[in-house]
Formats: sequence, structure tokens, C-alpha cells
Amino acid sequence: MKSSSAVVETTCAYCGVGCGVRMQLQADGVVASGDANHPANAGRLCVKGHTLGETVGLQGRLLHPEINHQPVSWQQALDAAAQGLQKVMHEHGPQAVAFYGSGQLLTEDYYVANKLMKGFIGAGNMDTNSRLCMASAVVGYKRAFGGDAVPCNYQDLERADCVVLVGSNTAWAHPVVYQRLAKAKAERPEMQIVVVDPRNTATCDIADLHLALRPGSDAALFCGALNAMAAGGKLDTDFVQQHTQGAPETLLATQAWTPETTADYCGLPLSQLQAFYQLLARSQRLVTLYSMGINQSSSGVDKCNAIINLHLATGQIGREGCGPFSITGQPNAMGGREVGGLASQLAAHMDFTADDIDRVGRFWNSNRVAQAAGLNAVDLFRAIENGQVKAVWIMGTNPLVSLPDADRVRAGLARCPLVIVSDIMRDTDTTQAAHILLPAQGWGEKNGTVTNSERCISRQRAFLPIPGEAKPDWWILCQVAQRLGFGEAFAYQHPADIFREHAALSGFENAGTRAFDISGLAQLCNEQWDALRPIQWPVNAANPQGTPRLFTDNTFLHADGKARLIAVVPRLPANLPGAAYPLVMNTGRVRDQWHTMTRTGKSARLMQHTSEPYCQFHPDDGPGIQAGDLVRVSSSHGWLLLRARPDRLQPRGSVFVPMHWSTRFSQQARVDALVAAVTDPLSGQPESKHMPVSLRKWNAAWHAELFMRGEGLAPPTTAYWSRITQPGVTHFALADTSLPGDWMTWLNEHYSTHDKVCQVARLGEEGFNLLVWAQGELQLAFYAQRTPLTLAREAVVAAFMHLPQNAQQRLALLAGRADGAKTPAGAIICSCFGVNESQIREAVRQGYNSVQQLGATLKCGTNCGSCIPELKKLVVGQRVELTNNGS
Repeated sequence: MKSSSAVVETTCAYCGVGCGVRMQLQADGVVASGDANHPANAGRLCVKGHTLGETVGLQGRLLHPEINHQPVSWQQALDAAAQGLQKVMHEHGPQAVAFYGSGQLLTEDYYVANKLMKGFIGAGNMDTNSRLCMASAVVGYKRAFGGDAVPCNYQDLERADCVVLVGSNTAWAHPVVYQRLAKAKAERPEMQIVVVDPRNTATCDIADLHLALRPGSDAALFCGALNAMAAGGKLDTDFVQQHTQGAPETLLATQAWTPETTADYCGLPLSQLQAFYQLLARSQRLVTLYSMGINQSSSGVDKCNAIINLHLATGQIGREGCGPFSITGQPNAMGGREVGGLASQLAAHMDFTADDIDRVGRFWNSNRVAQAAGLNAVDLFRAIENGQVKAVWIMGTNPLVSLPDADRVRAGLARCPLVIVSDIMRDTDTTQAAHILLPAQGWGEKNGTVTNSERCISRQRAFLPIPGEAKPDWWILCQVAQRLGFGEAFAYQHPADIFREHAALSGFENAGTRAFDISGLAQLCNEQWDALRPIQWPVNAANPQGTPRLFTDNTFLHADGKARLIAVVPRLPANLPGAAYPLVMNTGRVRDQWHTMTRTGKSARLMQHTSEPYCQFHPDDGPGIQAGDLVRVSSSHGWLLLRARPDRLQPRGSVFVPMHWSTRFSQQARVDALVAAVTDPLSGQPESKHMPVSLRKWNAAWHAELFMRGEGLAPPTTAYWSRITQPGVTHFALADTSLPGDWMTWLNEHYSTHDKVCQVARLGEEGFNLLVWAQGELQLAFYAQRTPLTLAREAVVAAFMHLPQNAQQRLALLAGRADGAKTPAGAIICSCFGVNESQIREAVRQGYNSVQQLGATLKCGTNCGSCIPELKKLVVGQRVELTNNGS
């Protein structure tokens, strides 16, 4: 990159907020900034968005087709894929073939995959990793409204009297939505925010009320709320009578949920529950924002409908500042729902009814359309295990890490006769199981559209050169389709061709019976499609400028135009703790990582906030376990090795473990290997928030950190290792249960130190430090001791780039500390500006006693704002410490 290029406006690669970003290739790299004109974020970005340019390098990329992990030509790979699929279909029928997609596919990619599988191969077995995050929300909306239609938008959050955040650590999982909400709260302090979450998360920073309910009891909470609104005369009886059905049965079912019963079931103080009810009763404009804590449940659909019931019964829908709002986790989970990417959908919000099958068949000019829903994600991989499915094509996702009972999934996939994987990365848990690897273009390299959580369609545009032989997913699918004999239906020359067909299908014989209708975009030429500005569906003759809010006329999508209240019977999770596994494990995201880290794991900056997988627990649930120890977390399905994070804000009886670490980044931290494949009977979505586990200290004989020049080097053979991304350096945290007889011998078994200058500090039985030099450059740094280490990691990494200038600096480096530093820097709190815990504590000691003052002197919290809740906690904690010390 020798000079700057033009700015390209595109959409972020991460969560379902769908932020607009401006990308530019500059002389020193790729720079991301927020798009001030995009309605989702108005120029804001979280730290992951700001570091997008740090994740587009080619290290680890899959750049050429492979068969059995050997490079081949595209012709050979495509022929092999088509011949393999054809053989399976001929011998076992179309039901023996399955596709498994991803919410990171573009809509155009998704459309072609779904059309090929359901329209021409003729089976319903096209499912997606979105099954794991929002399938229950889809079914909840369809039961209530008659269609999968998110009724509200982000502006409604800002204009509500009361916002209830349920099962969502919005501050970390959807930071820009949280920033918008925090700004609205600052401008209108009378706005009330309620957080419903067993954990005290960063989101609680702006909450007026935090309901730390018993895990899994959300449906009871909302049944109790509906009963309280009925008892207090707060129902909108006119709306209920004119625009809904099912109210009598639903209200009767909630009568058992008195305040006392609900408080006891949810584990909440009665006074706190009544305060919640009073907030609801006073609110004229209510938004409930819900996410994985609701959806990822064996009764997730009922939880969704309990929330929607409250909104319907009180008329809190179809108006500004109102509505039940399910927020998605992936950049195009909504686009996948639009095209039919779930096995339970056919296409364009049509189902497997006789009329819809006939309609789609006529539109696609195919007599091979699937006649029934296919296998959802968990059942699909069980069918692979038992031999029912003999060929699977996995696109842009890593199910060997993300699916529940992941070790069983791994074993089952190993027995599958044909595994095709399209991906951008060569070395993931899933690509290792592939017979045919197809290099796909990634974010920044291909063109298409995505749809965010508020139904806003945005363009993703290319701004990077195409690496190697990578191709867009739609092109790969079309090439295979043509080889299968379906060439006429898959003769697309441009992604805009696909979009136009997708838009036309959405309006085909629609007449307002389906909410998803973008037929108003079906005539866009290529140039108009390329220049498409963000727009919310439906977009049709009646709504040519898009539709920010649904159901404003109180007409719903059931045949009679009425919504349905659903009588919900709250039930406990299927897996309950017992003597062997007395704790409940909750899983989720951390602030600076996303999914299985194939993208965020490339950024050293994003690794600084949380560098290793961990287990957060209440100290009373792990007596004698100190912060930084290693712990073994076990379930009936497997075990993990994780760093201990005792925290008194974590509720008793439960632990939290992040979802992100794969075997590329840690030896034994794939959290879904512990999770049972228990699913919601209506949505097929797995329960990921309630797995019984045990916790005990793992007695390591030694802990170490190893730094080596060069990136991507293999870890040594140890019981525990975690890879920590650093610029130009491979860095591992290590531990094991037995001490080596001699450290130099052990190191040389893994990395040769021969013919190099070694600087050694032998610390007797307490430890061993080593620096290895060659040609005047640091090649390796190793630090080992009996207890967990506290190193100046940034100083060690810097020494690989800039040589220590004198003996004092070399001795400091050998000791693992920065020259002249008295205390370790601590964790990075502000990833945007690299501000660490030690700097913040020192600033507070000097009198900077607010987030604003810290921002003025250190800049922390002044960019994306994701660190502000942690800054506030540090300020308060440091003040208390200073007061106790008499300072």
C-alpha cells in the first residue's frame, strides 16, 4: 500500500446492529471510521469496528481450492464437489444432502444456497448457525403476529419511557445500541431502564433497576407482569378486543403468577418485583429488547411470547417508542431469515404449505421444490452422525466449536463420506474435517447486501484486492449448480442479478400477506444496486421509501389480521444442577471478541482486554481459588481448563464462561463441548445458558509465558496453553502438572536454542527465565514460575521490535518487567487507546475522579465508549481503596 485510496462505504462485519463503516486503504494500513450518514450508528463504532482494518491480513487465509488438504485447481475442486453430491443423491436421494450456512453470508450468497438446496436438489436441509441465536425469536414472532417481523427500530429505544433489556449484555454484545441508549438516558433522565439478567454486567451501569432473577425464570417474570397489569387495570382492552385473539386463555393462565409466587419462583425480593411492575404501569411507551438470554433456552419460544403478550395486552406496539424487539447477533442473520435460510422456512417468508410450495416452484420454474421442512442444526449433525446425511456443505461457519455437544459433532462429522467447506480461513476446527475446501472471498473483498436487526438493508462493498484464488460464495454455488445440471436457473453474472430475483420473489403473489416485501427494489439496475442507501423493509409500491415501524394500523399477518396472545406455562430448564454438577454454567460474549475469533483473534489490540479464556464465579462457590489460578470446569459431556475470575457480583450457584475460544487459541476451552444438545421443541434452538457443571482448582506445578519471533507458530506440548495475539510475535500462556527435569532440555525439545546467545535467570525451585538472541535480535523470551505470572507483556513484545539499549534494560527484560516500572500495568481497559488498569488507578490517585476527567487526561472512554462501565467501577474501587488507606 503506497498511497491512500478512495473511501468506501460499507457495513460492519460483526454483530446485528449493522453499523455503517467507511474503509480506506492508506499507506500504513487499512483504516476504519464510522459512517455518519448510516441510520444504525450515525458515525459511532465500537472497538471491534474501529479495528476492522487490523483483521484483513492474509495470515491463515485459505487462498486455493484443496482436496484432502492438497492444492488443486478450481475445475478439479468444483467437479469433485458436484460429482460427490450427485453420487450421494443418486444412491441415497436428496434427503442425504445438507447445507449449513452462516449469518455472515451475504443475502445474495444465502439466496443462491437456499434456492439450490430447497428448489433444485429438492430437500429442506438448508439450515444455518442462526439457528443457535434467534430461531426462538422467529417462532415467537410468527406465533404472535403471523410472520417473522421485528416491529420496531433503534429510534424506538431512544424514544421510549421505559426500556427493559432482557437476556442481553447490550454494552458488550451490541455496543453501539448501548451507546445510543446511554445517550438517550443522559438527555432524558426520566427514561427508565431495567436490566433483567442473573449477572451484574456492564449493561447494568445505566440501569435504574437490575432484576437478578434465577436463571431460566424469565417467562414467569413476564407472566407475572401481565397478571399485575391486568389486576391494576392497565390493559388496553379496546386494542385487545379489536386486534387480538387468545386473550381470555392467556390472562387466565397468568392468574397463578401472583407477585408473591413470581418473586419466589424468580428468586427476587418482592419489593423489587413490585417496583418493576410500577415502572411498567406508568410507562406509556415501552420497549423490551431481548437477545440470547431469552432465545438460547429449551423454552425460548415461550419466553419470547411471554414478552410479546405483555406488549399486545397493553397496546405497546405499532407506536413510536414501543414494541418487543429481538436483536440479532450476526451481521446478516436477518437476511438469512428473509431468503429462507432456516430449514423450517422455504423462501421469502414462505413456509412449506402446499400453496407456498406451488408458488415458489412456479417462480423458480422448478418441479423439484422440497415438500417439507428439513433438519435443523442439531438434528442435522445428528443425522450426519447416524449416516442419514452423507454429504454436507458448510459455508462460513465453525460448527465444531459453536454447536452444543461439540465433541460428538466432531466425531460424527469425521464419519461423513463427503464434507465440503467454503471458508476464508484454512485452519479452523471445521476445515480440518473437510474433504473439499473452497476458498471464499471475505468481508471487504465481495459485494452484496445484509439486513440488520431493525430490518435495514445495507450494502457491503469491496475495497480490498481479491487474494489468491478466492471467489464469492454465490459464484461457487452457481458453478456447482451448473455441474449438477441446473445451469439455466443459476446463470447469474453479478450479485445484483441475484438481488433483483430475491426482491421479485418477495413480492410475488404477496398482496400484503407477507411482511417481507422488497419488490420495490426488484427493478434496480446494477449501478442503482451498487449505490443503494440503507432502507428498511417492506419496500414496495405502498412504501417506496421503506417502513421504519410495522403494525402502525394494528393489522397483523394472520389471515384475520389479528395478533395472537399465547398462553404460556413457564417451566424450568431441562438440565438442573445436582450433587455431581452443582453449578449452572452460562455462556456468552466478551467485549472485544466475536464468535470463534477467526477474525477478532487476528487483532492484538482486541486480545489485550481479555487475553485468555476464563471462568467467572462467586468466591463462595470456589473457596480457596484465587484470581489467576487455573480451574477445571466439568459437565457430563466434557471439561475445560480456564483462568479463575472470582467475582462477588457473580450470583451464587452460577458461573460464566466465554464462548469464543477454539482449539486454534486454547488447548481445552471450547465451551460448547460441555453443553448438552437440549433444544426448544418449537424452534430447535439449543439451550446454551443453563448447563450444570462442577468447578475445582487445577493444581498446576508451574505457569509460564513464552514469546517467539514470528507469528502463527505451534504451541508446545503442555496440558494448558492459550495463544495471545501479538504483533510479529507468537505468545503463549502455559501451565502443566509436572515440572520438567531441566528447563533448557524441555525448551530445546520444542524450540532449538543451539547456536544462539542465551541469557538465563535460574530462580532455584521458584522459576526459570530465559532470553534467546541471534544476530543481535531477540528470538525468544520465556518466563516460568510455580504460581501465575504477572509480566509486563507489552515491554517483552516491544523488545522484539526495539532492542534494549543497555544492561539495565536487558536485566529488566529478563525479569519480565519494563525498565523502571514498579508495578505491573494490569489489564488493558480501553482498547481504543491502550490505556491499562495501572494508568487509570494512578490517575485516580492524582485526583482524576470521574470518567470525564480520565478521558481528558488519558483519552480512555472518549472513542467508542465500550470501556465506560469498567472505568466507572475502577474509579469507585480506587476511591474506596484510597479512603480505607487514609489517602
